[in-house]
Amino acid sequence: MASYLKMPKLSDTMSEGTLVKWLKSEGDSVSMDEEIAEVETDKATMTMPSFDEGILYKIYVKEGETVPLGATLALVLEEDEDPPEDADNPPGDASAAPPAEDEKEDTSEEAPAKEESPKSEPSQPKPATSSSSATPAPTTASGERIKASPLARKLAEEQGIDLTRVRGTGPGGRIVKADLDYAQSGGGGSDLGLLPSSTAGADQTLPLSGMRRVIAQRLLESKTTIPHFYLNIEIDTEPLMTMRAQVNEASVANEGPKYTVNDFIMRATVLAAGSVPEVNASFQGDSILQFGEIHLSVAVAIDDGLVTPVIRSAQTKSIKELGAEMKDLAVRARDKKLSPDEMQGGTITISNLGAFGIGHFDAIINPPQAAILSIGTITKQPVVNEHNQIVPGQRMWIGMSCDHRVVDGAVGAKFLSELKRYLETPVLLVS
Repeated sequence: MASYLKMPKLSDTMSEGTLVKWLKSEGDSVSMDEEIAEVETDKATMTMPSFDEGILYKIYVKEGETVPLGATLALVLEEDEDPPEDADNPPGDASAAPPAEDEKEDTSEEAPAKEESPKSEPSQPKPATSSSSATPAPTTASGERIKASPLARKLAEEQGIDLTRVRGTGPGGRIVKADLDYAQSGGGGSDLGLLPSSTAGADQTLPLSGMRRVIAQRLLESKTTIPHFYLNIEIDTEPLMTMRAQVNEASVANEGPKYTVNDFIMRATVLAAGSVPEVNASFQGDSILQFGEIHLSVAVAIDDGLVTPVIRSAQTKSIKELGAEMKDLAVRARDKKLSPDEMQGGTITISNLGAFGIGHFDAIINPPQAAILSIGTITKQPVVNEHNQIVPGQRMWIGMSCDHRVVDGAVGAKFLSELKRYLETPVLLVS
């Protein structure tokens, strides 16, 4: 019996998905739970399993297209089964397929397709094994898609190279690292390397990825519906940096890991949240939910935005365990290989821009949480010691954005004071 594959819900906040890549072609055999496509959600690129078995007769959604939940993606037929008469017009979609140009003109107003229940639920979606197409490529002013490898895009951004002026020599004209190297060397003449720029300074319209769209929606909602207020505190990091150097020396000598400043900050945050549990909470409309465990979210920048992977039950983990888990989550976040469960359920968030030289900033709360910490860089500066002498010192600013419906100023101040105590007495973090 004919079966229509629908866009599934692969994350708790997903409202639409982008079909990044088909892993099967029309006419191929598919089996139950076999990976058939890569789908970009608001949080990651996931592989989508087949909900049925048979022959992939018809593909309705092309690679790169974004469609709402429940939209019909493809038609699967049993062996030797005749296709239905309306096979070219999937049920729940437009009654007649409009010309391609018409589709481009009015996709934003198209109503989501009515969702049909698949024959069986898909198995737990797994992260995509390839993320080479996960980030939608930018387009030129004329709308032409630029094909480039992730490494080429990254290098072009770092080196200020306009990809619209680079001729790709990879499969299908894809721009690869060698093309950038060749272009920068001045080689190629009129055939390869940098193409003549006919639209220097022209504006470009870049399509919103699913992730960027959700970031815009959620942060706008946070900023307009949550009454933020902001606190900040200065930390004397001299004891912390001394302790870190000693711990790392001993750890490396025993073939252990090196600890980052962020590892100490995570551990201090967890301990401070345990001392002041009022910040580890969420506003619930007519009540406040105070969480029994601390699930620590940590912001990680990726190519097309940011994600906040979660360290669950962080209060049960040592600084070594926190650091190892965070390192693993960050690597997989940048490769877009996190599962939906690893990016939801956090109770308090850390955002650290210290590595970029930012002294202090105010972060936007990650709903439905009630607090987020903003970590600045460590700076060397003259300070006045307990003997009223001016001596060299190291300082760091930590900010805290609070939901005033949940956290009052005194509570936030108490939390930051506890955080300061732990960071300025770092032996408490490794004991």
